[in-house]
Amino acid sequence: MFVEQLYTGCLAQGAYYIESEGEAAIIDPLRETTPYVRKADKAGAKIKYIFETHFHADFVSGHLDLARKTGATIVYGPNANTAYEVHKATDGEVFKLGNVWIKVLHTPGHTLESTTYLLIDENGKDQAIFTGDTLFIGDVGRPDLAIKGDLTERDLAGMLYDSLHTKIMPLADDVIVYPAHGAGSACGKNMSKETTDTLGNQKMFNYALRAKSKAEFVEQVLEGLSKAPAYFAQNARLNKEGYEPIDQVMQRGTQALSPVEFEAAVNETGAVMLDVREAADFANGFVPNSINIGLNGQFAPWVGALIPDLKQPIALITPAGLERETIVRLARVGYDQCIGYLEGGFLAWQQADKEVDMIESISADTFAERLKQQPDALVIDVRKPTEFEPEHVEGAENLPLDTLNEHLAQIPRNETVYVHCAGGYRSMVANSILKARGFDQIVNVEGGLAAIRKTDIAVVATPAVNH
Repeated sequence: MFVEQLYTGCLAQGAYYIESEGEAAIIDPLRETTPYVRKADKAGAKIKYIFETHFHADFVSGHLDLARKTGATIVYGPNANTAYEVHKATDGEVFKLGNVWIKVLHTPGHTLESTTYLLIDENGKDQAIFTGDTLFIGDVGRPDLAIKGDLTERDLAGMLYDSLHTKIMPLADDVIVYPAHGAGSACGKNMSKETTDTLGNQKMFNYALRAKSKAEFVEQVLEGLSKAPAYFAQNARLNKEGYEPIDQVMQRGTQALSPVEFEAAVNETGAVMLDVREAADFANGFVPNSINIGLNGQFAPWVGALIPDLKQPIALITPAGLERETIVRLARVGYDQCIGYLEGGFLAWQQADKEVDMIESISADTFAERLKQQPDALVIDVRKPTEFEPEHVEGAENLPLDTLNEHLAQIPRNETVYVHCAGGYRSMVANSILKARGFDQIVNVEGGLAAIRKTDIAVVATPAVNH
């Protein structure tokens, strides 16, 4: 028996490859299927099953393409109604894979169809659980994403408590927990940077498993949940109803466009121009009205948060050699309408004598000097409220990046606005959006709060409110 976690940092997502005696199963695969097929081919194994723990909301699963290419059976747990053919398993059903078994444990709560898969070895010993979004390392799945009909988030939280206490916690302490996500995912609020652990450790250290009652569990799990990203519901729908084959998406997106063709295609389709270069490179010059979301960050989730329509045409500006990777990473979250990329990148645009825009970007030390000269200058911090409240520049206004488009009316157009985040990634995203919306007096603060702390700028906490 062989088990491998295939972890993707951008999405903080774990897919799994299980192999025994020439038969393989994939759990929660990402959109691109080639890595799974190659791994099985190299081992001389046949992919027999594709197990889905639930209808994922934060990424588009690769189950349909993988099934088409390998003939594997897609397996969901109870309550999973799809628009395509699957094996809808019953609670307790067992699947044989080589000389091991995979048992279905229906664990509703995160969603109604959420299912945990228990791996049992050739000796009948429970080895591991693949928990999807039911149980994370340090947390449990949020119960507010699948509210339907008369069900409330409290109802789902209660179901989650029952699932954990009747299906998972009775298992032995040495059972290994393999979750679908780790720190950085919006599917939970308190996930560890560790991507696997023993169930015994989780019983001791996971706050949600230590709750003394169902009522306490419900309160703890619902407390402090952030707003779900806008694209979550659309991704869940694609996973339930189906989507375009990845090969077609790649063929359309990998069209190389000259600067003239690129400009014409954008004008014709209304495409968003998405520049995925580093923030510093973008600041020094970019195609006017393009948006910067760098590949070297949580690229796909930020695209999902800031481009609300999955069907929005997108034209890419990338570093040389990263065109295909960018298209794949967009497809992972359902953005399939990439119309092509600027051949030769931004340099080709410059060499064609096309118009170029820039964003003023200053060091934290320069920012400090300017604040001394103009203490009442408007400073916008685009971090999350939970980051802003413990420490922020005195007098700064908090406009989180994921809500920026909703608050443009609050930002003056006729005065200088300084924008920063924690380290510089999100502030350039924000500045690119503002620039494209006609804000011409924006200034980026390089290095964000991490750099600002090293200056003599006053950093304060939001005063506690007494109720």
